[in-house]
Amino acid sequence: MPNRPGDFVWYELMTRDVDGAMAFYGALLNWTYEDSDQPDRDYYTIEAEHEPIGGMLGMSADMLAGGWQPCWLGYVAVDRIDAAIRAITTAGGALHMGPMEVEGTGLIAMVADPQDVPFYIVEDRSGRTSQAYVANGGKPGHCAWNELATTDQAGAIAFYTSQFGWVKDGAMDMGPMGSYEFLRHGEQIGAVMTKPADMPRPGWAHYFHVEDIDAAARTIPIRQGEILFGPSEIPGGDFIITGRDPQGAIFSLVGPRKAAE
Repeated sequence: MPNRPGDFVWYELMTRDVDGAMAFYGALLNWTYEDSDQPDRDYYTIEAEHEPIGGMLGMSADMLAGGWQPCWLGYVAVDRIDAAIRAITTAGGALHMGPMEVEGTGLIAMVADPQDVPFYIVEDRSGRTSQAYVANGGKPGHCAWNELATTDQAGAIAFYTSQFGWVKDGAMDMGPMGSYEFLRHGEQIGAVMTKPADMPRPGWAHYFHVEDIDAAARTIPIRQGEILFGPSEIPGGDFIITGRDPQGAIFSLVGPRKAAE
């Protein structure tokens, strides 16, 4: 089925060391990579089982001088990028970069929501259907969940539902942490929660699916990453990990715990 405006269609790592990041995530998620051959950017396409799901961008000197930190960002599809930018900024968001044309892809822009959480929007001109996000159980190496931790839960939900056609789809009580508000866009795509006090800044977490969470937990420190949280069981029986890669980007994983043989 073709992607629709409002779908998550791509995931991008901004990193200080592309070669180091490729080695780390290749070992962790079995990703492979293709050089994009873009003349003005150090950019590699991420492939999960031969399907493109995202990219790795080597941060430029200007980006580092401007204070940008290594991070993962998601791309949300839009119908018309100029109209989407106007709507986002009118609703209290901001434009950080673009729009710019990426050959073979379309038009992209980096924007932020009213709580200053960055993400990308993309007007696709490739005609390809993205499988970067796979709902209902996930697929190895693909994103299986999108989670926003925000300083204004109600405001964030109002913003994203108005911009992208997402709808609230129930909630889970998390006690002192408040409610975990689910989001649907045809299928469940993620949730919004209030940012925990010990979390440095609000942001999106994109959970990549692994087949064995314990194997992933063993791989992270061996490859010079750090586990910040988990493995922790979630409703449904899967487990999650939040970690920091060797270049400083926070990443998230979800997957089952395989029974001991």
